[in-house]
Amino acid sequence: MIERVTFFESDCNYDEADIVIFGAPFDSTTSYRPGTRFASRTMRAESYGLEYYSPGQDVDLSEINFFDAGDLDLPFGDTKKTLIEIENYVAEVMADEKFPLMIGGEHLLTLAPVSVAHRKFSDLAIIHFDAHADLRDNYLGVELSHATVMHRIFDLVGDDSIFQFGIRSGDKSEFEFAKAHTKLNLFDFKGLEEVAKKIQGRPVYFTVDLDVLDPSAFPGTGTPEAGGVTFIDLLKASFKVFDLCNVVGCDLMELSPPYDPSGISTATALKILREFLIRINMNFKTSNF
Repeated sequence: MIERVTFFESDCNYDEADIVIFGAPFDSTTSYRPGTRFASRTMRAESYGLEYYSPGQDVDLSEINFFDAGDLDLPFGDTKKTLIEIENYVAEVMADEKFPLMIGGEHLLTLAPVSVAHRKFSDLAIIHFDAHADLRDNYLGVELSHATVMHRIFDLVGDDSIFQFGIRSGDKSEFEFAKAHTKLNLFDFKGLEEVAKKIQGRPVYFTVDLDVLDPSAFPGTGTPEAGGVTFIDLLKASFKVFDLCNVVGCDLMELSPPYDPSGISTATALKILREFLIRINMNFKTSNF
């Protein structure tokens, strides 16, 4: 009998879990270097190599009830159907009052859980960590692209709802759009606490494109951009989001294992996932989900 491989060897079942992890292996709209479809599978297989204890938070993953749903069976090449499949699954998770944590996959996929969360919480806010603005209205004539995801999310949530950090790349028109419609912070996380105070009480979806990290620390991504943040800076900023905001869903996107054969990027993504699971667990029971 072949044992089911799960993140960090989790044997928690769905009913017991507070947090549900699932993989979304899809990268059909990737504009430069594909490969993020392999992220969740690779992370899951390599997760046994990471210590489950976090010395920084003094918590072991064995103390947390999280369920690994595996990878969703997505129709590669059919973008709209893929988004619908993810929406359907996230809707089930949120209806059961569990926390959805998606492992991408390309960043367009964030549109799906955000759509579900917005239907449940009409005042939803978005905190977005990324190297790229992702605010194009279309890319090569296509409206559904990893380069347009935040514009499509804007179409849902409107002004005063999208807060972007770490951004250091994009078309000039994207930055002009951001000046009018989003709060965009270049290069780092300055102003994050002020944003958290501003949206206090609002439900928040937290999306992390891992290329916000500097490529010297995280080369395994499809569109690396010099000038990124450090691993520690990312963790500290993420903890502020979880501690100060009412986070109702989260994702980690854009790890592309083929571009880092050393495995360092996968190990980094897994350590971030471990720390996120622990922090989500600390705050989820006190949130207004």
